[in-house]
Amino acid sequence: MKLNELYEILDTIIPNPKCELEYHTDYQLLMAVMLSAQTTDKRVNSVTRILFSKYPTLESLAGADLNDVMNIIRPIGTFHKKAQNVKAIASHLLDEQNGIVPNDRAYLESLPGVGRKTTNVVLSILYDVPCIAVDTHVARVSVRLGLAKKGDDVLTIEKKLTRKLEKSRLNRLHHQFVLFGRYYCIARNPKCNDCPLKYMCKEKHD
Repeated sequence: MKLNELYEILDTIIPNPKCELEYHTDYQLLMAVMLSAQTTDKRVNSVTRILFSKYPTLESLAGADLNDVMNIIRPIGTFHKKAQNVKAIASHLLDEQNGIVPNDRAYLESLPGVGRKTTNVVLSILYDVPCIAVDTHVARVSVRLGLAKKGDDVLTIEKKLTRKLEKSRLNRLHHQFVLFGRYYCIARNPKCNDCPLKYMCKEKHD
């Protein structure tokens, strides 16, 4: 694969890639990404608009009634655990970081409900740390473009992409891969006939 061609095509079809989660503060981004596991950004946005409006500060989130938080985020699924995570993250940031989401991978990954994928997203957006978060979209696109193999786990895919792709483009490419997978290279019935990357694809579709 000629990576320069990949970069050029993605820049053409997705010229202004950005996270589609809605947030206004660093901790809102962290919580929104945590909440987005196993659900869609659209659904997360629908509940965080209510959650962050009703509880506009870390202090109010930390002290929020757990049942109320669960009821607000119920539409995203696994809301029992995620509601606990929201309150716990708020408390940890207040008690340990003066309310700031730090540029500290180890610390972020120690927070409830926050794993490597969430941490990568947060660090890349807040601190421009060059890293790529592998979600289902990124994994699917990477395999179809031959940048990873079927059966590779997310960490293996992340390592392969980090090694192969231009470091200065990693953060931009992360969002481009997500959006390309979300709107073009979808899991079922991908839009192959309209895909400008079809000639690079290793997975042929009718």
